[in-house]
Amino acid sequence: MVPPMKLVHIIGGGLAGCEAAWQLAEAGVPVVLHEMRPARMTPAHQTEGLAELVCSNSFRSDDAAHNAVGLLHAEMRLCGSVILACGDAHRVPAGSALAVDRVGFSSAVEGRITGHPLITVDRTEIAGLPPEDWASVIVATGPLTSPALSEAVRGLTGEDSLAFFDAIAPIVSRESIDMDTAWFQSRYDKSGEGDGDGADYINCPLDKAQYEAFVTALREGEKTPFKDWEKDTPYFEGCLPIEVMAERGMETLAYGPMKPVGLRDPRTQQRPHAVVQLRQDNALGTLFNMVGFQTKLKHGEQTRIFRMIPGLQSAEFVRLGGIHRNTFLNSPKLLDATLRLKAQPRLRFAGQITGCEGYVESAAVGLMVGRFAAAEMRGEAPVIPPPTTAMGALLAHITGGADAKTFQPMNVNFGLFPDLTARDARGRPIKGRDRKALMAERALVDIRPWAAALANAAE
Repeated sequence: MVPPMKLVHIIGGGLAGCEAAWQLAEAGVPVVLHEMRPARMTPAHQTEGLAELVCSNSFRSDDAAHNAVGLLHAEMRLCGSVILACGDAHRVPAGSALAVDRVGFSSAVEGRITGHPLITVDRTEIAGLPPEDWASVIVATGPLTSPALSEAVRGLTGEDSLAFFDAIAPIVSRESIDMDTAWFQSRYDKSGEGDGDGADYINCPLDKAQYEAFVTALREGEKTPFKDWEKDTPYFEGCLPIEVMAERGMETLAYGPMKPVGLRDPRTQQRPHAVVQLRQDNALGTLFNMVGFQTKLKHGEQTRIFRMIPGLQSAEFVRLGGIHRNTFLNSPKLLDATLRLKAQPRLRFAGQITGCEGYVESAAVGLMVGRFAAAEMRGEAPVIPPPTTAMGALLAHITGGADAKTFQPMNVNFGLFPDLTARDARGRPIKGRDRKALMAERALVDIRPWAAALANAAE
């Protein structure tokens, strides 16, 4: 049982904060959920409702057998997620995706939260760091964290630890890169070029005609406009959108991020006219990011144009590029394995501020944080979900699997999971949809003991 007077404060009533509150309360731990709306609104929210869906009404694919986010849905259902329960109850037609009536969904979540006897909702802003006598706090304030709290966190963790500007380069699945065209090499064969990480690069070569066609496509591609609250987002010379550089002159990219200096195609022994370099993005070596390719191109345009690059004609993009305002921690550097702030362990973080992307991923991180905090309040050691599961893989990426020097927000994807070495009857590696199905099957087996732990603890 939980000792009397021990409670957890949660700052932020979005998807992550509500899920964390639900998991704690269901484990018998009292919660105070602090939500500053309507006393203080954000530029993005339209209502004062808990778990308001600010952008899309879609939770994306619900295919648990072949899609990592669908698998995450399935795992969260097994864990008694309030977000998935309310999403399922207010589902609207969307093919194989889980889309919801956003008003009905938000009202349902608020009803469940306010109706729980162990949850108190406090409609005031927590400006700055929470009071020191709050022994356990979960910060789930999302990508538009209030300036006062942002500055307090940055003061606690260091100037370079909290980002307010998201310049995201696309990330490609390693197995989808055509290595008959591309090759591994660092410029001048210097390992760890530029950043000292010892990683080689995958190089995709373009001749002059291919390069000029690519630059023309970048210039003509349809761009995504900034949302109202993003319009003051600055462009920095060190991370300009790839299409902005392309507009400065036909050869600008060939002298910038696509410069071929120090590289030779091993098949021709010639230096290409231009090269697109991809750098390893996770410890498993399954994901590679396109160096210098942050962009405001629309997602469909990114896929079409970037597949013009030799070697990427069949690329599977696990994350597409973007530039927008966002508040997120350098989590691999700052957070421990249970999402506690190393500099002040009474603080845990949940949701998009940790560096996950997407409604479902945010709620999943809230679910995990709620369970970790509940275990701590009960005097137990928090148990981490297995890395072979969608939740465990996402958590491992946020808390150390990603490179802290290049960390950017990430959706859940199968590239974050430990490799699967299954082979078919002929001894060939199983790939594609069949491989994903096996990884999903393994995940659902491995998550069940962890999912059952909350019910066992609450008894």
